[in-house]
Amino acid sequence: MPQDEQGFEDTAVAHDLYGHRDRLRQRARKGGLEALPDYEVLELFLFRTFPRGDVKPRAKALLTRFGDMAGVLGASLEELQSVPGIGEAAALDLKLMQEGALRQMRAGLRKRTVISSWTALLGYVRVMLASEAREQFRVLFLDKKNQLIADEQLGQGTVDHAPVYPREVMRRALELSASSIILVHNHPSGDPSPSGADVDMTKQIIEAGRTLRISVHDHLVVGRDGVASFKALGLM
Repeated sequence: MPQDEQGFEDTAVAHDLYGHRDRLRQRARKGGLEALPDYEVLELFLFRTFPRGDVKPRAKALLTRFGDMAGVLGASLEELQSVPGIGEAAALDLKLMQEGALRQMRAGLRKRTVISSWTALLGYVRVMLASEAREQFRVLFLDKKNQLIADEQLGQGTVDHAPVYPREVMRRALELSASSIILVHNHPSGDPSPSGADVDMTKQIIEAGRTLRISVHDHLVVGRDGVASFKALGLM
């Protein structure tokens, strides 16, 4: 193909791609982001990482690999980079989107009594853990007013086990001057139903806290299928 024809074709393709970007931005402004499907929200976000080119294949590849937006944002940096076309910069940008959402939700919890903001708490732990590929054990440390002091990861393991040490949980609670705690961990299988090992471990932590007058309000198990509460299930 002659040079001028090739150049004209490249220009036409570039113009069409930029036209698509402009049209998508206009739709977002007029109809609101909530009206867009997941792949178009991802496209809009990836425009910032990839100033040129068609990002729709990348957006759809992410959703094919991880299922939905929550799965994409919950994936690790390494998992995101396993998707064709997603390098370190794009993976980090996607994790920043999740971190921004978590910080906003965490700030809201800090300003309110966690026990009276249960719906917000369940939303927070689902965003944080529902799509994690490995089991992770976290503890929410609360003050005397049941307000959030800190949310920390105290254990991470395999797809079906995260090591937890009751003495380490209580040691950290004492360091933070926490009056009570909420235990949280995820089941990568998707089913949040507590296992026998979960029940035994919870009893050990409750017993360790009893002599220190640090109470365990609940133990939440997070999966893609929902969140199970030990207290609601009568397990504590």
